[in-house]
Amino acid sequence: MGTVLLIDDEEKLRSLLSRIIVLEGYTVLEASSLKAGLKIIDKEMVDIVLCDVKLPDGTGVDFVHTLKQKYPLIEIILLTAYGNIADGIQAMKYGAFDYITKGDDNDRIIPLLTKASEKAQLQKRISLLEKQVGKRYGFDSILGTSPLIIDAVSLAKKVAPANTTVLLLGETGTGKEVFAQAIHAGSKRAGHFFMALNCSAFTKELLESEIFGHKAGAFTGANKDKRGLIEEAHLGTLFLDEIGEMPVELQAKLLRVLETNEFIKVGDTKTTKVDVRIIAATNRDLGIEVRSGKFREDLFYRLNVFTISLPALRDRKKDIPLLANYFLQLFAQKTNQRIQSMDDPFLEHLQAHDWKGNIRELKNVIERAVILADNSELTVTNLPIELQAPHNKSQTLSAFDLASVEKLHIQRVLNHTKGNKTEAARLLNIGLTTLYRKIEEYQIIS
Repeated sequence: MGTVLLIDDEEKLRSLLSRIIVLEGYTVLEASSLKAGLKIIDKEMVDIVLCDVKLPDGTGVDFVHTLKQKYPLIEIILLTAYGNIADGIQAMKYGAFDYITKGDDNDRIIPLLTKASEKAQLQKRISLLEKQVGKRYGFDSILGTSPLIIDAVSLAKKVAPANTTVLLLGETGTGKEVFAQAIHAGSKRAGHFFMALNCSAFTKELLESEIFGHKAGAFTGANKDKRGLIEEAHLGTLFLDEIGEMPVELQAKLLRVLETNEFIKVGDTKTTKVDVRIIAATNRDLGIEVRSGKFREDLFYRLNVFTISLPALRDRKKDIPLLANYFLQLFAQKTNQRIQSMDDPFLEHLQAHDWKGNIRELKNVIERAVILADNSELTVTNLPIELQAPHNKSQTLSAFDLASVEKLHIQRVLNHTKGNKTEAARLLNIGLTTLYRKIEEYQIIS
């Protein structure tokens, strides 16, 4: 049921209320002064405070203000021998749950405690969820100890509380959306929506509708009004990935939002006001795009207020074991596999790879390795064939050598069939004997 703290200098009343509340299933603590009550709260987990208004060392109204600043999740009900409307109003402004008169409102105490307890428990659950979300999407979700990633995180933490537009630069797969989510989670907008959109995934017409919304009848198939993501993200954050792919015509509409906080939906005649923070990302050099006429210079300067460059994985290879282990634990849990570690050769092959797909590629490789693993440790045999090749570049498979291409293709098909050679031979349209001969010839691990 929760813990209730009674603060009252009248011992008999305190004792009577304590017995009544204990019978309802609550744990009750007692104090005769505000100072003593605060000491108890500092040591114990208190859910509700039932406090007299007039006490030897101060007033309950002022105590509400002090307590709510230090412990915002505790609910406070004030008791007074004399009804005072001004005190009641002030107490409620400070955050009191309710304000009742002794004697006249005795029947209200237990129902009020029930409601206050429900609110206190709900607030605790919300607070716990917020912490979990913050851990999942906040800066703790960005792994790495290399100087480049530490510098990038430091910059992101500094800009997060501001309302500044942020431009994230980096290759595909470097974690730009993870950074955008962390900036949102560290901002005052964290309690509102974080909306994300990849500008390269839509045609011009669909992209305009997705971002700005449309009115019914604006185009064929627009049967009803639609809110765009920029409106859905009101008071929150809109993350526009691959902003360099946005058509020039739409860039003008986005610029208007950044300058005036308003836009016009497709097919509409009036403007819509919006309060949204824009975080954009690109793997392109927008300076070159501006010079070639593919990106508006004025929009570039509006987006380029605060820029953070994210390092490629090949430039922070010391972080590969940490990231790989994180993905190992993640996918082992998802697939209910008891995989606990990676052997040294496995890690050596990971660190020797160039990772053109960056963290996203590493994530995919580890997921695949976990699926293929037969024991509690990942080994080189669990890696894709292109990562199993020797580290010496002179021995690496040539992309133009026919035998190398054939070996790579057979290995991929065998991986697809999970080692089923009969099915692999069928997919390759060759005889089973031929497949066995090539496996031996190319020393393919199957």
